Amino acid sequence: MKGYCVMRYDDLMHKGVPREYLAQYGYYFTPGATTVGLVAKDGVVLASEKRVTYGFTLMSKSGKKIFKINDRLGIACAGLVSDMQSIARILAAEARLYELENGRIMPVRAAAKLLSVVLFNQRLLPLLTETIVGGIDETGPHLFVLDAIGSLIEDKYAALGSGAQIAIGVIENAYKDGITVDECEKIAVNAVKSAISRDAISGDGVDVLIITQDKALEKFYPV
Repeated sequence: MKGYCVMRYDDLMHKGVPREYLAQYGYYFTPGATTVGLVAKDGVVLASEKRVTYGFTLMSKSGKKIFKINDRLGIACAGLVSDMQSIARILAAEARLYELENGRIMPVRAAAKLLSVVLFNQRLLPLLTETIVGGIDETGPHLFVLDAIGSLIEDKYAALGSGAQIAIGVIENAYKDGITVDECEKIAVNAVKSAISRDAISGDGVDVLIITQDKALEKFYPV
């Protein structure tokens, strides 16, 4: 599943972006991102670059677009950083409440469905981000992709953001069923690095979140 997080002028006005800023850069406004997720036989790998851009301005070289929710669940996003952070906070709180009430970690499908409902309820003033939900539970590793209004698709791999067209080609060339987490990590990093080399609004390193039955491990790869 691919997306560009291209937003209409009216949508951004509702989000509070100044009119003069929108007028400077025209009708469309594209926050850059390249975010990927892959399912392995023993876990899930999420990866994203770190550059934060608005229009033609580089706002940060150390943005965080991957969020660890708990030791079995994480999300990776492409879109407005503020909305990514809101989604991560909401999901982390709900996942913790589920653990306290039920005495077990929230299943990946339940977390993805919950986030789908949250996004759909915001459809009139949407959270402008695409999201990959990945994790592992008693049924195995799972990966779900959501758009800004909560459409939900389960897949083996996904690429989102302005560099998705480049990244998805790298993934499809190398991915096969039954590969390990270590192999998925290499594919994910190569996919994001390939996108960085051709997409001007992606860059500044690759964050990786590796989720297995034992732990969730965060890594950083410079470029």
